[in-house]
Amino acid sequence: MNASVDPVTHERLCAWAYLSAVAEPPAPASYGFVAVHGAEIAADRIRAGDVPGAVINETAARREHVCGAELLERAHRSGIRLITPEHREWPGGRTAFLEGATEVGLSGMAAPMALWCRGAVSPEAVLRNAVAVVGARAATGYGESCAAELGYELARSGATVVSGAAYGIDGAAHRGALAAGGATAAILACGPELDYPAGHARLIARIAENGMVCSEYPPGTPPRKHRFLIRNRLIAAATAGTVVVEAGLRSGAGNTAATTDTLGLPVMAVPGPITSANSSGCHELIRSGKAVLVTAAADVLEVVSGIGTAPAPERDPSPRPTDELDEVSKRVHDSLSPTRRRTAEQLAQDTGITRKSVVTCLSALEISGFVRCDDRGWTRCEQ
Repeated sequence: MNASVDPVTHERLCAWAYLSAVAEPPAPASYGFVAVHGAEIAADRIRAGDVPGAVINETAARREHVCGAELLERAHRSGIRLITPEHREWPGGRTAFLEGATEVGLSGMAAPMALWCRGAVSPEAVLRNAVAVVGARAATGYGESCAAELGYELARSGATVVSGAAYGIDGAAHRGALAAGGATAAILACGPELDYPAGHARLIARIAENGMVCSEYPPGTPPRKHRFLIRNRLIAAATAGTVVVEAGLRSGAGNTAATTDTLGLPVMAVPGPITSANSSGCHELIRSGKAVLVTAAADVLEVVSGIGTAPAPERDPSPRPTDELDEVSKRVHDSLSPTRRRTAEQLAQDTGITRKSVVTCLSALEISGFVRCDDRGWTRCEQ
């Protein structure tokens, strides 16, 4: 479904609201039916039961119990906007990954029918340059520190940090991005007006104020276990790559990573202590070759930017004064001590370099301020 350049009428918006609620996501048959017939005709036919069998299976339980106008009114009262594939704000570049997956027959990968958004930011704009940071809810201090640092540095670089607003790694990543004054987005597994988890109510409000909170589930939809796994495909598709900070061997974060890999997008993982069960999923992703090992935001940006389009991360940002010395001079310099004096003869024996070359190196090192000499021998200067 392609975005329209025309304003979406209230009647059509009601049809989209109905369609977003009548089938439990993902609903590939219903999505395809709407793509062929358009929102209003599709909504009327679904309501009447005049649809193919696959669409009936997805919509029969709710088709007579959903009212699009009531959903829009409820959303309006909560400050929620409905964004559809006909809006300019629709993130079509991201949902295309899910549409492509459906076309090749991958189950459970259908694109969302619409997005219910909390916050004034355009979904298309906020997700244009986004990275997912996900991980364990019961995170360790190490994991939360890594996630917060990644969130901060990614946001400071201009990337949007996307996660699920859960306790642990998700929350730490969101907070890191907010601390940097950057953009962050939370994709929920319930109605967008619901603060879930409740302990993150203030955090979710801050995300909505500074970025975006969204869901494919209409207002009033409660969180359910299966919805978190379904939601994870949106986190995977909405970003240029997924970073797993901490995850067990079987976890929601691991599910997001697997979906990201299935969609052909890069997966990254942060290593942890080999004795930590919380990092076992990350280590397995790295060991199996499904994930690239990353330890800093620069690593992540290098991966998601593509080979040759981002500078290589700096591994040693603090150059040493001796880095510019040639190998012979380094050997002589390394053999000296700041406190113990050495003669040229001793240095020649220690380094295996001829005495003449040692004397030449020492003279050059002394001029450069690396060594000093008195009547008892040579010592290294502290840099």
